[in-house]
Amino acid sequence: MGLLENKVALVTGASRGIGRAIATRFAQEGAQVAFTYLSSVEKGQALEAELAALGIKAKGYRSDASDYQQAEDLMNQVVADFGKIDVLVNNAGITKDGLLMRMTEEQWDTVIQVNLKSVFNLSKAATKPMMKAKSGSIINLTSVVGLRGNAGQANYAASKAGIIGFTKSVALELGSRNIRSNAVAPGFIETEMTGELNAAATEEWKKSIPLKRGGQAEEVADACVFLGSDMSRYITGQVLQVDGGMLT
Repeated sequence: MGLLENKVALVTGASRGIGRAIATRFAQEGAQVAFTYLSSVEKGQALEAELAALGIKAKGYRSDASDYQQAEDLMNQVVADFGKIDVLVNNAGITKDGLLMRMTEEQWDTVIQVNLKSVFNLSKAATKPMMKAKSGSIINLTSVVGLRGNAGQANYAASKAGIIGFTKSVALELGSRNIRSNAVAPGFIETEMTGELNAAATEEWKKSIPLKRGGQAEEVADACVFLGSDMSRYITGQVLQVDGGMLT
C-alpha cells in the first residue's frame, strides 16, 4: 500500500523539474494524479503516459494557474473527472531575475501573477470541494529565497515570501474543517532551471551548504508526499525547508 493510496492529487506546473518529480512520486505512492502544464505540450502528454504506466489514473490539463477563471474551470473539471480532490500542490512558478534598479514593471507583475496569484486562484477553487469532504491538504512550493531574500530576485523573493504568509493564513482559516495548509521551501535543487548556471557558481553554492551538495527534485517530492499523506495529519501552517541545511 502506497502512502497516498485512494487520494486524488492535483499538481500544477508538472511538465518538468520539481513538479514532474512530485507528480511521479505521488503516482508511485498510489495517488491518482491530475496535473497541469502550459507551454510544454509534448512533455505534458509524455508525463501522462508515464504516470498511467504506473497503474494509476492520470490526466494532464493545459491550464494557466495564474488565470482566475481557468483555475476555477480546472478545479471543476478535475473533480468531475476524478470525483474529488484530496491534495493540491501549487508548484507552478517562473523567474524573471534582475537588479531592482533595472527591473521592469512587467518583470515584477508577471512573477507575482504566476507565482503568487496562482496559489490564491487554485487554493480558493479547492476550498469548496475540500470543505464539503471535510478534509484536504494544500501544499505550496515556496523557496529559501522567500525566507532570506536574494540579490537580483526581489520579485521572486516577494512572491515566495507572500506564499508563506498565505499558507499560514489558510491554515488558520481552514483548520477547523480538517483542511491542512503547508509550504515546502526548496534550497539549491539541481533541475533544468539551475542547469543554466555556470559551473563555478554552482560549486560556490555547494560549498555553503552543510550537506555539501545540491538537492534532487525527488527529495523535494518526498517532502510533498509526507505532507500530502496522513503521516502529517497533525501538521499545518508549517514551512518545511528542503535545503541541505542551507538556512539554519
